[in-house]
Amino acid sequence: MKLYFKLIIPVLLGFISCKEESNMPPDLALKTPMASIKPDTLITHGDVRIDNYFWMRLSDKQKNADTLDQQTQDVVSYLNAENDYLKAVMSDTDSLQTVLFEEIKNRIKKDDASVPVTNNGYSYYTRYEAGNDYAYYCRKKLGETKEDIILNGPDLAKNHAYFGLGSQDVSINNELMAYAIDTISRRQYTIYFKDLKTGKLLKDKLDNTTGSAVWANDNKTVFYTTKDPETLRSNKIFKHVLGTTQADDVLVYEEKDDTFRSFVFKSKSNAYIFIGSFHTLYTEYRFLDANTPNDTWKVVQPRTENLEYYVDHYANHFYIRTNDDGAKNFKLVETPIHATEKSNWVDVIPHRDDVLIEDFDLFKNHLVVSERKAGLPTIRVMKWSGGEHYISFNDPTYLAYTTSNLEFDTNILRYGYTSLTTPNSTFDYNMDSKEQVLLKQEEVLDSNFSPDHYISERLYATATDGTQVPISIVYKKGIAKDGSNPLLLYAYGSYGSNSDPYFSSSNLSLLDRGFVYAIAHVRGGQELGRDWYEDGKLLKKKNTFTDFINCGEFLIAEGFTSADHLYAYGGSAGGLLMGAIVNMKPELWNGVIAAVPFVDIVSTMLDESIPLTTFEFDEWGNPKNKTYYDYMKSYSPYDNVEAKAYPNLLITTGYWDSQVQYWEPAKWIAKLRALKTDDNLLIMDCNMEVGHGGASGRFERFKQKALQFAFLLKAENQT
Repeated sequence: MKLYFKLIIPVLLGFISCKEESNMPPDLALKTPMASIKPDTLITHGDVRIDNYFWMRLSDKQKNADTLDQQTQDVVSYLNAENDYLKAVMSDTDSLQTVLFEEIKNRIKKDDASVPVTNNGYSYYTRYEAGNDYAYYCRKKLGETKEDIILNGPDLAKNHAYFGLGSQDVSINNELMAYAIDTISRRQYTIYFKDLKTGKLLKDKLDNTTGSAVWANDNKTVFYTTKDPETLRSNKIFKHVLGTTQADDVLVYEEKDDTFRSFVFKSKSNAYIFIGSFHTLYTEYRFLDANTPNDTWKVVQPRTENLEYYVDHYANHFYIRTNDDGAKNFKLVETPIHATEKSNWVDVIPHRDDVLIEDFDLFKNHLVVSERKAGLPTIRVMKWSGGEHYISFNDPTYLAYTTSNLEFDTNILRYGYTSLTTPNSTFDYNMDSKEQVLLKQEEVLDSNFSPDHYISERLYATATDGTQVPISIVYKKGIAKDGSNPLLLYAYGSYGSNSDPYFSSSNLSLLDRGFVYAIAHVRGGQELGRDWYEDGKLLKKKNTFTDFINCGEFLIAEGFTSADHLYAYGGSAGGLLMGAIVNMKPELWNGVIAAVPFVDIVSTMLDESIPLTTFEFDEWGNPKNKTYYDYMKSYSPYDNVEAKAYPNLLITTGYWDSQVQYWEPAKWIAKLRALKTDDNLLIMDCNMEVGHGGASGRFERFKQKALQFAFLLKAENQT
């Protein structure tokens, strides 16, 4: 139940005290919310931590109860007080936020449509109509012009504060579709089934799923994944037969190791269904003939510590991307379907120290490999009969990726390309003739926009230990490198996730106001290969933070900005980065935006009931081991807040966030308020209706972007 959030819950006496914020206009008479201090003593390895705000944590049962208990009322009152304070503090930017929102929204084509994707005799696409936040999901039979709207997004989203659509999976006979919907913003989807001939819904309904359904080739059997209701770990694979109830579904696999998650998918060939189990450091796959869904599943290669692999099917072989036999940057191997264990694996593309294999696409006559060299993505096209070439790209820093290659018997490769100055572009590439056709480039509805008005560069900062850290940067032509420019520096730096440069029409609102935008490709990502990731995790995690600080210092030294005009932004694990850098080097930044920030890392990683915790021990370490506990505590943003001056801070969160629970940023801002010695802005936006991904509407999400930009401009006195 979320209806109570539409009511203003009065602040409870004794719960929130207030203090006046001295740097605010006196006529506003602003009072900062100060959360109650209720000390909890936390003892681990004999080490004592006093957490004054541990009381802010609520269970899902408390949050969903029809009648709120006292603790829940206290928490909701505090979050509402923070939101009220945010609105009051930022009220002088209300008109600016409106201008920014309209600017961002108006650059986007309202009646847009995606590039059609061909699959099994049909062309699939989405399209938007002006005035709607949600898309229509459509298809046409190849050779025909009649459009079938298979899902009506605007209708499905009605009366939902949040609406998220999962995957849409069509049976191999093209007559049935499974689709998934999340209306609570916790990535817990309900799967529905639709008869595409009649347009009617079937009675079948599958709750608490990951949002994906995999059809067997009999057009009546579906495999799907459910989540543990407490930890939200995807751990069970069920088999459902149309016409039966979910209670009758057969459990075909349960992942009992709580450091693993599981999922199910189908090979591109449609010949096999796979169950994958994955852990940060190793994986395991099972397979089943898609024509015989009641047969026994077979293991490709039993899980082995530190062995990662991913599998797909072609002809009589499985093709596998793996780090087997010391292939840190991965290699590609093949193995016969009847002999799948790694003793039978034969190299197709051997390991190379300077090239990371990221993915591969199988075609009848071609093998396409997505690789990364010197931090930049490449697309390698190889013929099974022999011969190969690379697709070339010109920008100094860019993102190129294969996409939507569902057809097997074709010589056309679909790929996407974008850079900091090039709007997202979709190409069809003839793998034989090397001819390519631009199918669509994101349209920017701004008469003043031209890529020629901006410059992008790839620079390198020297880290504390001498490592060269890449920076992708974009700015408007004509700026002076005299230290006067405001600069927004972004990074993520965890899980081996790459922060690739892509075009953002939203960012034009900053660039055209004199901002420089930069991405720090810090360690913890995987831009420069597997070592780059491993040098920014576990007991080397602080490299992520010092790399980011060194990038900021480099940009100042190069004249792009100064400490008075330097801003930082990161979200989720990137929010942890933000929390760390404001503790380590607060004087370097004039302002920081921390979105859904993972800042209470020690307490979260000690609690295995919290979603994602057990799965992430190999990313952060298990604090039940004292070595990891001590190291994590030494950089944990929440545990290291001190009585000192901090930069201007905007923190965002969602009450229903299942990945970084709202109480982490809420506790963090409360502690910062109690200890900081400065008069800078400290504000939090807690969306009471959404989770980790924010608002679901096409344009609604830009309201938070407008708030973030207004925060930066306010700090620059540009309101």
